[in-house]
Amino acid sequence: MDPVLTDDTRTQEAKKLATICYALYAVSCIIGITAIGAIIINYLKRDDVAGTWVSSHFEWQIKTFWYTIAGLVVGWILMFILIGFPILLAVGIWAIYRVVKGWLALYDGKPVDASRLF
Repeated sequence: MDPVLTDDTRTQEAKKLATICYALYAVSCIIGITAIGAIIINYLKRDDVAGTWVSSHFEWQIKTFWYTIAGLVVGWILMFILIGFPILLAVGIWAIYRVVKGWLALYDGKPVDASRLF
């Protein structure tokens, strides 16, 4: 990011990036590959948003991505003993919840507590 940007401009730019990432994560519920684009943006721009309230959204999105991947792997492995199907459903609902909760907080101009699972 340009060092001559004001804090307000930095925050607005960070908010735009977080919005793009939330949109990519939302679309990934249908087309899973878009989450990869979002996580790349999260990691590449993480330092640029540091020090703004929006950085909590980046942490929230990163944790959502990795916990979702872990849950999908566990669900996929356990599908062969049929318990995987409810796990996959629960992980999908949880991921949608995280995207909606985070996006609403971003819209309201509030940080999220990235240390929480719910």
